[in-house]
Amino acid sequence: MVAVIGLAYAFPVLYLVGAAVGLGPDLWEKLASTAAAPLRNSITIAVAVAAACAVLGTTLAWLVTRTDLPGRRIWRVVLPLPLVIPSFVGATALLAAFGRGGLVPFIPRIEGFWGAFLVLTLLSYPYVYLPVSARLSTTLPSLEEASRLLGHRPASTVLRVVLPQIRHTVAAGTLLVALYALSDFGAVSLMRFDTATRVIFASRLFDRSTSLTLGLVLALLALGVAAAERLETRRWRPATGVGTRQITYHLGRASTPALLMVAAVAATALVAPLAVFVSWVIRGSATVGVGYEGLGDSLAFLLSPALGSAVAAVAAAIVAVAVTFPVAVAAARPRGRVPTVAALIVTSVFALPGLVVALAVVFWAVQAPGPLAGLYQTFPLLVFAYVLHFGAQAMGATRSAALDVPRLYDDAGRTLGAGPRRRFLRIELPLLRPGVLTGAGLVMLSTLKELPATLLLAPIGFETLATRIWGAAEDGFFAEVGITSLTLVLVSGVLTWALLLRRELRR
Repeated sequence: MVAVIGLAYAFPVLYLVGAAVGLGPDLWEKLASTAAAPLRNSITIAVAVAAACAVLGTTLAWLVTRTDLPGRRIWRVVLPLPLVIPSFVGATALLAAFGRGGLVPFIPRIEGFWGAFLVLTLLSYPYVYLPVSARLSTTLPSLEEASRLLGHRPASTVLRVVLPQIRHTVAAGTLLVALYALSDFGAVSLMRFDTATRVIFASRLFDRSTSLTLGLVLALLALGVAAAERLETRRWRPATGVGTRQITYHLGRASTPALLMVAAVAATALVAPLAVFVSWVIRGSATVGVGYEGLGDSLAFLLSPALGSAVAAVAAAIVAVAVTFPVAVAAARPRGRVPTVAALIVTSVFALPGLVVALAVVFWAVQAPGPLAGLYQTFPLLVFAYVLHFGAQAMGATRSAALDVPRLYDDAGRTLGAGPRRRFLRIELPLLRPGVLTGAGLVMLSTLKELPATLLLAPIGFETLATRIWGAAEDGFFAEVGITSLTLVLVSGVLTWALLLRRELRR
C-alpha cells in the first residue's frame, strides 16, 4: 500500500520529468541562462522564512500551551488563523496598510525581499506553531520534574529537556514552511521579488521550456530538503517516562513582554489585514451592494462559496489523513527503503506551485482511458488534487507524532498478551491523535485558500471563497475582496475550533 501511495504522489514529478526530458539540450541551456538568479532568490527566501518561522512558531506554541500567559485560551484560537489568508491577499493588504494613502501612512511601505519575507513569515508560522503545540501536550512531564528536582531553573529545563523532545517536530514544521516559501507565487509577485515560481507563472504559456525546467528543479530541491530532514529524524529516539499532567511555567516579570510579543504578532498577521478588509468594505460597499440596511440579503452571494469552501476543505483533510497515514507510520519506523522513498515523494509535491500540480492532474484526466476520462472537472478529482498538493502536511504531522510514541508502551502491551491490532487501537492511535488532527487542520486551512487547482479542476458552477476573492480582485471590486476575505477567516476559525481547539479549550 505504501508503494502505491508513493507512485500516486510521484505523478506530478514524473509529469515534469517527462516534459523536461523532451526539451533536450534546451533544458540545461535554460537552467544556466534564465533560471540561476530566480532559483537563488527562491532558496534565499525559503531559508530566511523557514528560520524565522521556526523561532516564532515554537516560541508562540510554548507560550500559549505551557505558560500562564494571560488570555492564552483566546490566543490559541487567534494565532492559527493567519494561515488561511492567501498570500496574494495578505501581500495586497500589507501594501494597502502602510505607506502614503494607507491606514498607517507614517510607516513606510516594505517591498522586495523584506516585504516578501514579512508576508510569508506572518502567514506561514502556523505550519510550525500547530504541530509544536500538539507535541507540547504530549511531552513527558516526569523528565521536567526530574530536572527541577536537580536544581535546574525553568529556562534551563526548557532548553535541556523540553526542546530536545520537540526538536524533530520543529524540524518537520520548518520543512513545510521552506517548501511553502519555495512554491509561493502571490506574495513574491506583488512584492516584486523575482523567484522561480514567478518565472514559472510568467513563462507557462510563451516559454514552456523555462517553466518546466524550473518546476523540475523545485521538485528536486524539495527532495533534497526532505532527505536532509529525514536523515536528522532517523537518529531520533523518543524519551521514556511517566506522567499525565503537563507542567505550567510561570512567566513572572516576563509576562508583560511575552503578552506584548504575542499581541504584536496577532495584530500584524491578522488584525492589520482584517482592518484593511473592513476599510475596503466601508469605502466601496456600493460596489457589491453591501449596505447597512438589508445586510443579510446583500451577503447572500457568499453562502454558496462559503459552503463549497467548507465542504472541499473538510473532504480534503479527511482523505489526506487517510491516504498518508500508512506512509507516515511506516516512515517513522525502520522498515526498509520503500516508506522512506514514498515519504520523500509525498513531501516533494508540496514544493511544486499549485498550478504545476493542477496541470499534471489535468493532463492525467484528459489522457485517462475509459470511464476515468469523465473525472475531469468533477469534485472527486478536485479533492484528489488537493490531497496531492497538501498531503505532505498531514503526513508530516502524523509522522512526527509516530516518532514520539515510546516503544516501551508497545512492549508492555505485547507482554500483557495484546495482539498487534489491539495494541495499535488502544495504545498507539490515542497517542497519534493530536498529530493526526493537526495534520488534518493544516490541510483544511491550506485547502480553504487554494486557488490554481480550483480554477482548473472545479466542476462547472462550483465556487469557493478563494476563487471569489480572485475574481473580485481581477475586476477591482475591493469591497467584495474585503467582505469575502472576512468570511474566509470566519469559516476557517469555525472549522479550526471544531477540529483542533474545542477539546483543548475544554481541558
